[in-house]
Order: sequence, then C-alpha cells, then structure tokens
Amino acid sequence: MFMWLVVIVVVAYVVCLKCIYYRHRRSLKHGISALPSLGRHGVEIECLVVTAHPDDECMFFGPTIIRLIECNVSVHVLCLSEGNYHNEGAQRKQELFNSCAKLGIPSSRITILDHKKLPDHPKAEWKVSLVASIIAKHLRARAFDMVLTFDGRGVSGHSNHVTIYKAVRHLASTDQLPNDCRLFSLVTVGLLRKYVSFFELPLSWLLPSSLCCIVGAKGYRQCKAAMLCHHTQLVWFRYLYITFSRYMFVNTFQMIPQGPKVNQIY
Repeated sequence: MFMWLVVIVVVAYVVCLKCIYYRHRRSLKHGISALPSLGRHGVEIECLVVTAHPDDECMFFGPTIIRLIECNVSVHVLCLSEGNYHNEGAQRKQELFNSCAKLGIPSSRITILDHKKLPDHPKAEWKVSLVASIIAKHLRARAFDMVLTFDGRGVSGHSNHVTIYKAVRHLASTDQLPNDCRLFSLVTVGLLRKYVSFFELPLSWLLPSSLCCIVGAKGYRQCKAAMLCHHTQLVWFRYLYITFSRYMFVNTFQMIPQGPKVNQIY
C-alpha cells in the first residue's frame, strides 16, 4: 500500500511539472509578444545578457537564454572579463564561445572584454561608474529591448556580479537606455531552494516574478552541455552544481524599476 502511495505521489508530481512547463511555454510567448518595443527590429526582440565571467551565461542564465531563443528573441552576451583569475583568460574566452554555441548564440553576438580595471577577482572592487559607462556604450551601439543581469546579491555573492547590478540600476535612473528597454535582475534564492534541482519548479512558478523561464529535460541537457564546455572550471563541486542547482532548470527575474510601471511578463 505504501509503495502504491509513493508511485501515485511521484506520478502526480511529474504531471504537475508537465502542466507547469507547457503552461509556461504559452504564457512566456504571450509576454514576449506583448513587449511595447516589438517590431522595432522587424520580427525579433533584442536581448542583452550582461555577465562578469565566462561560465556565468550557462551557470546562471542558461534556461532563460534557451527559452528566449525558442521565442525568436535575438540574444546577445556582454561578458565584462575573460576570467583570468588563474591566468587562463585565453582558454576561458574560447570556452565561452563554445558554451554559447551549445545554447544557440552565434559568436557574432558575443562581446568579451579584457579591461585592466575590471580584473576577475572575488575581492576586486569594480567601479560602478566604469561598468555603467561600458554597458551604456554597448546599449547605444544597438537598441536592445531587454537587459538581463544579476540582482543585488549576485546569486553567488560574487562582488563582480553585484557591481554589475549596481551599474544597471544606476543606468535605470538615467536617459542612457533605449526607449522601451526593460531591465531584469536574476533573483537570488536561499541555499535550500538553490540546490533542490527541479523540485523547486512549482515554487518558482507560484511566487510572483516579472519574468520566469523554465526548461524541460531537453533544455536541461542543453544547459549541461554548455556547462561542460568550461573545462577549466570543472572541479568536483561544479558537477554537484550541474546536478542539483535549480538555476539549471529555472530562472526568475524581477524588473528593475525605471519610469512608468509596466505590465508583468510570465
């Protein structure tokens, strides 16, 4: 009797996950199509993902990149360092290109900086003004509709991640953004939620957010393949992250406020 109860619970949970996934697919496409800037670039929305190091794009933003590309969004990556903390910058740069190829981003949409004042170091204090000016220059070169980056806790607490958020938050209060550009910050969750894998999906779906991106088994395999491209970073605990982190399955974002209030996207 107990075994039958376990089977019923497992089957019910799997059915629940499938319902959430398919409902999410429909609602995300509807939310993207409702963006006020739709049509500025013809049929494509332009999205910029701003990261600090090679591997951030798949380690934290993988599900979002995959889902946006499925919705015909043109996704670009701006990485503010080559990840040269262990003098492996050249190799990590190539790993980023390989990872993005797995996610569906061509090399022509990837920009990797090697700025002497933006060293890859957890204790290095990047200047908010410098980061903001670099991002603003990138935004002026192409009229993006969406910008995605970290929140004030940086997901992993890395100081470089936090500085990027502060820079984007600063830009939100200026006139340096393209018209109708929407800014989103990736929500940092607690340790327990972070490492319960796909079991966290229903909670992420139910909690309020401005943007939610979920992948199924195929999308997870794509995120995993992208992560495995970063050979220099594959220490033992990275494999635990690949297996148990909810960021391999779901990303939730809050909109960074700027000007008039806008409708939510799910």
